[in-house]
Amino acid sequence: MIELKNVTKRFGEISALNRVSLTVNDHQIFGLIGSNGAGKSTMLRMIAGVVKADSGEVLIDGKPVFENPAVKQEICFLPDTGYFFQNATPIVMQRAYQMQFPKFDAERFAKLLAAAGLSPERRIRTFSKGMQKQLSVLLGVSAGTKYLLCDEIFDGLDPAMRQAVKSIFAREMIDRDFIPVIASHNLRELEDICDHVGLIHQGGILLSEDLDDLRYHMQKVQCVIRDPAKEERLLAGLDVMRAEHQGSLLTFIVRGTHQEIMDLVQGADPLFAESIPLTLEEIFIYETEVAGYDVKALIS
Repeated sequence: MIELKNVTKRFGEISALNRVSLTVNDHQIFGLIGSNGAGKSTMLRMIAGVVKADSGEVLIDGKPVFENPAVKQEICFLPDTGYFFQNATPIVMQRAYQMQFPKFDAERFAKLLAAAGLSPERRIRTFSKGMQKQLSVLLGVSAGTKYLLCDEIFDGLDPAMRQAVKSIFAREMIDRDFIPVIASHNLRELEDICDHVGLIHQGGILLSEDLDDLRYHMQKVQCVIRDPAKEERLLAGLDVMRAEHQGSLLTFIVRGTHQEIMDLVQGADPLFAESIPLTLEEIFIYETEVAGYDVKALIS
């Protein structure tokens, strides 16, 4: 289990994390999502013991991680840009990882390299960006650590390799005690792999929930209600995050379960009503908008 308890970290005048509390439980794939500069990378580095908290605690299985070599042996951190020794080959990096991680599985690494079509003797500097990203992932998986921290792991990977990485993670979780934590902007990639997601915004945690629960308690509804008074009463009685009209069609995002929301909608005597499943990307946008983050300003 990973625990952040009231953690704060500043870099000069910049507040990277502000009184953050978060738990990553065993037996789950945890997705960390957030806007640019939200604090995702800083959080991963603190969990890895690379960066020390100004205040609060970062615990791995109940033990402090910073300056604790025994705990760090169970954590492998893959940064956004992979680090490789100058002129190194995959075999050279394997030996380096074996020195850091006693459980490194050389046989597993060789099989993964062969499956990915990566030569163990080729200099890594001649690899493409995507191939280097693949190599980072294979080294991380082969390290044999309980925790694998991944910063933008899917960036630069082709669709086939992305799916392969997801399959590798699923297999590792079946075979051993393995907990990946994946920070990404690619919300669609996280949607079909993560069990639990944490949404970080401006250095704080907006939410941390099981993905199924998150979807279960947020609905997107489209309806046509003839009586304006009934429509007004309906919206007033709901926890509406956003509502807009397109002609007579009312579309709104609301907190609550599908059944309770649709029961209330039917009580307004609609001509038409339906609930539409939300994607993780839509959930992220609506939650950040509620928190005052203008997504449209970034893409307009």
